[in-house]
Amino acid sequence: MMTKRILQAFCIAACLAAAAAPAGTGYKRYSDREEVRDFVDGLVEKHLFNRAELLGLFRRVEQQPSVLEAISRPAERVLTWSEYRPIFVTPDRIEGGVRFWRENKALLQEAEKSYGVPAQIIVAIIGVETRYGKQTGKYRVFDTLTTLGFEENQRQGFFRSELEHFLLLARDQRLDPLAVRGSYAGAMGMPQFISSSYREYAVDFNKDGRVDLWSNPDVIASVANYFKRWGWEQGAQVVVPAKVTGDVSEIAIGRGRKGLKPEKTYEVLRQAGVTAGVRLPPETEAVLIELETTEGLEYWLGLHNFYVITRYNGSAMYALAAYQLGQEIAVNYKKPVLADKSPKPVVADK
Repeated sequence: MMTKRILQAFCIAACLAAAAAPAGTGYKRYSDREEVRDFVDGLVEKHLFNRAELLGLFRRVEQQPSVLEAISRPAERVLTWSEYRPIFVTPDRIEGGVRFWRENKALLQEAEKSYGVPAQIIVAIIGVETRYGKQTGKYRVFDTLTTLGFEENQRQGFFRSELEHFLLLARDQRLDPLAVRGSYAGAMGMPQFISSSYREYAVDFNKDGRVDLWSNPDVIASVANYFKRWGWEQGAQVVVPAKVTGDVSEIAIGRGRKGLKPEKTYEVLRQAGVTAGVRLPPETEAVLIELETTEGLEYWLGLHNFYVITRYNGSAMYALAAYQLGQEIAVNYKKPVLADKSPKPVVADK
């Protein structure tokens, strides 16, 4: 016979389920779908989650069709360099980066000393990703990852893995899975870490017992730690302009996500008709980047640190935009702060 407590719990769950399902649409709740239940069972067995609690969470998922459209058309795949760069290297982002740097000068100095990553790179990444924390995402991450993990798209397996990481992250960091918001791809916080990166690279820089990617100390150090872990070489060049004579179609990469790792020496590239805009040792490994502009093709040589930036976002255009934004921020940061010489109001004697 069903006890009173069990009956009450059953009634509550039924009410929540009814509220979550759009009436008359034939919509099947994620908690009722076989593949979701199998996923839940795997989490219970592997990580000792509570099955009823997980099913309760999936019962409250709101499907997000718009993220499926967004994930299929990232800017890096549809825009030329002439269209892409002006989105990120703007006076507003440069000014915002200078302001962010000055407001967090001590933290950035400490992070640069600890991890060997220049302040302008850390600041630029935060600027490109979220405008220094102003745009951290509007979607519930749990909704986004569930939609991308269980609806048709080319990366279902990846997003199911990220969903698993997200639930582990929420448990470890004591986060409400239904309260965390992020991008259409499930990225979170000021630096827009996906769940696996959050768990792997984020650090508790202020030693308060939590890793908070919505708070400057942890944000700044986590970005620096990410680059350090991927092998950032302190003081090394990132990318240099190049000129090309001859056919380089077999060795140049465009805006795609493959072939970004430098594997050819500059000597090999030079023999193919590539000339660097600055002096490079012949043994320097580089990758030739070819970008489409309104004035024709533009060429760059990406070095090891450039490849490290692409580990944050696997796009040559993203890495170049972030690097150039950082350079502009650094130049403007070094400019003296002018005193306010505007006329002061005269206060009459009483």
